[in-house]
Amino acid sequence: MLSRRYCILFALTIAFLAFAPAARAAEEYQIDPIHSVIIFRIGHMDAGVFYGRFNSPTGSFAWDEQNPAASRFQAQVKAADFDSGNEKRDQHVRGPDFLSAKEFPAISFKSTSVKPADGSRFQVAGELAMHGVTKPVTLTLEKIGSAGNRIGFEGFLEVKRSDFGIKGVQGVADAVRLIIAFEGVKKG
Repeated sequence: MLSRRYCILFALTIAFLAFAPAARAAEEYQIDPIHSVIIFRIGHMDAGVFYGRFNSPTGSFAWDEQNPAASRFQAQVKAADFDSGNEKRDQHVRGPDFLSAKEFPAISFKSTSVKPADGSRFQVAGELAMHGVTKPVTLTLEKIGSAGNRIGFEGFLEVKRSDFGIKGVQGVADAVRLIIAFEGVKKG
């Protein structure tokens, strides 16, 4: 027969388990393409910089507020969604000198790790696939805020287009700075 001491210990263990908060898993979100954008900045003719955007990124992510390292992100955008505000230039950039959008229709990112940096910022390492080449990259991601079933982030990344086999034309810089702003809507 169990001693009184073991019975009390057993009862306390059961009570603790019954009232202990359940471990929260990462919450799942779908990227809202209407409230998300990828903005690029690239040097032109060593005289200035030029900005443009990729419209309607899609994807999903899991965000764990208590344990950001358990979070994960994956997103993609159509190379043909390149938008500089000038259709002639857009067609050139979508063509073989740059993105080769018909041959390589998608640009994608999939995270491999998330590490806290400072404050609301995180270092998100992952694989960027573009122009038929996949390379490891790390972007700085900042949680902007949340409201209801939405959460928003903004990320910063710099890549060299030559690392992805994009030759370009004379006078256009190799380094491309990206700003990734997205909102997610909670699934379910």
